[in-house]
Amino acid sequence: MNTPSNAVPGPSLAATAAPTRPFYWSVRRELWENRYLYLVPLIAAGIAVIGFLVASRHLPENVRKAAALDPNAKYALLAAAHDYVAALLILVTGLVGAWYCLEALHGERRDRSILFWKSLPVSDTTTVLSKAAIPFLVMPAIAFVVILATHLLMLLAATLVLLFNGESPAVLWAQAPVFRDPWVLIYGLITLTIWNAPVTAWLLAVSAWAQRAPLLWAVLPPLVIVAIERLAFGTSYLGSVLKSRLNGGFSQAFIVRAKDAAAAAQGDGHNPMAQAFNAIPDPAKFVSSPAVWIGLVVAGALLALAIWLRRRRDPI
Repeated sequence: MNTPSNAVPGPSLAATAAPTRPFYWSVRRELWENRYLYLVPLIAAGIAVIGFLVASRHLPENVRKAAALDPNAKYALLAAAHDYVAALLILVTGLVGAWYCLEALHGERRDRSILFWKSLPVSDTTTVLSKAAIPFLVMPAIAFVVILATHLLMLLAATLVLLFNGESPAVLWAQAPVFRDPWVLIYGLITLTIWNAPVTAWLLAVSAWAQRAPLLWAVLPPLVIVAIERLAFGTSYLGSVLKSRLNGGFSQAFIVRAKDAAAAAQGDGHNPMAQAFNAIPDPAKFVSSPAVWIGLVVAGALLALAIWLRRRRDPI
């Protein structure tokens, strides 16, 4: 909850404990003040489970079909809903994290609560890094827990549906991603967070700089530069870099098997998108990519800029 500009904030637990563990309590403060960080993913997960229950009427038929399929096609047929839900929740948590970044440093200047927080013995570096910890650490953890819990609820609901229809749920449990590859989910969340680090840091820097409409300032300048490059030089190097940075993390961290990629491209198979999701993690490829390290350097520079701006920008 933000402090009104005409009110004098009273002492709080975070304020009392901040001198001893400033970073920890700063992160806790962000979670206390921005409950939407975990409420929105939970709401999205609830909607996904309801949608799964509505679609589960086809589940007994799919289980009967799966008996005659090879392992990859069986996984694609029975785990497709889990893959879609995981992708949806990752997208939702990413959007929530992006919105938080735009508001994190702008909001405290807008409501002038920055005057109170600057009166505490907490440095600008600690404050900005604690806010950066939300998209870099907290949101991936929230995504993992919510996805795992949602998959488990879906699995339990599907089990009840199958038992009610006289079908065995054993094949469904054997294909369930919640038991089959939780480490792949962790790997995917970590690599996605690292790959998107410069975008996250850019949003935080814009939040520290913008006087108003931080979303506009975050989006418009890159689009203008891309348009100018295209018109003046007939090239789109920056556009390609931005596109790769926004949606290229998967191809950097995973290898899609040739037959799955062909099925996804041609629309063959029982569920081509689920087959494409069933990719192979390749941490060596990800770690050895120069784009990963360049992105981290850029992210570090933008976070340093956000700290510098927070130290010098006045309340709005």
